[in-house]
Amino acid sequence: MSTSKNYAGISDEFAQLEKSKIILIPVPYDGTSTWGKGADKGPEAFLEASENMELYDIETNSEVYKQGIHLTAAITENSSPEAMVKEVHKITKDFIKRNKFVTLFGGEHSISIGSIRAFNECFDNLTVLQIDAHADLRESYEGTKFNHACAVYEASQTTNLVQVGIRSMDVIEKTVMDEEKTFFAQDMIADEYWSDKVIETLTENVFITLDLDAFDPSIMPSTGTPEPGGLLWYETMEFLKQVFEDKNVVGFDIVELCPNKNDKSSDFLAAKLYYKMLSYKFAGQDVDKEYDNTFDIDYKANINSRFEDDED
Repeated sequence: MSTSKNYAGISDEFAQLEKSKIILIPVPYDGTSTWGKGADKGPEAFLEASENMELYDIETNSEVYKQGIHLTAAITENSSPEAMVKEVHKITKDFIKRNKFVTLFGGEHSISIGSIRAFNECFDNLTVLQIDAHADLRESYEGTKFNHACAVYEASQTTNLVQVGIRSMDVIEKTVMDEEKTFFAQDMIADEYWSDKVIETLTENVFITLDLDAFDPSIMPSTGTPEPGGLLWYETMEFLKQVFEDKNVVGFDIVELCPNKNDKSSDFLAAKLYYKMLSYKFAGQDVDKEYDNTFDIDYKANINSRFEDDED
């Protein structure tokens, strides 16, 4: 995929690396998906839709692109699932250390293994808030620990993992799942206070990993494994707004857009979702104010990777 254009067609003034507060990393990877293929085309469809989106957000009365959004070169490492995760981890961590608000757009959900590692190494007491139809808690699947079905297994062992919207899983995943921090779609529909209960389980620093199949197929059909009974738009926006207001969201990724030439609405939902999340993050913040990602200088200088030799 080409990343020669700026995100959403914004002018160079708001897209330069040094001046941008926000980093967008495309990861067009689809190496381990098992049913609906096409997530590797997701970033390109998302970027195309973004170019045709209004950049004024009515709800927050803001134009968040003026905070600066730099679109990086796509991560195209696909020699193996493990190599892809390692590359995502390295590049994500490099941009965090540059005091940027780092976001990623996949690609299938296995990319999140790398992004979560990077954020967990950089932010203390991290919560991973997974919004998803699937539990993704298998320790290994089809011969690798870096499969999309294993997307948050590592997070379950190393972070405060909170799962929202779950409605599909294998029985083996119950042995790993913390049901007090799992919010099943069938229970959420009957509980008007579910979002408040989720907020109570979060620590101060939160990384959001959002699989687009969390949404109901009626509004998001273009995803690899659509599941009935999903979230709708406004309830999700209300929840996300609350998370951004109450907690320090340190970054996020969005995954599993599988574009379909006959369905442009899913591409636009993904584009709007990304922009809304940025709008919530920077709501009320002066464009001229320097971004501070609360990344502790001493902490980042001394931390050793939990998974391999530090790449600093």
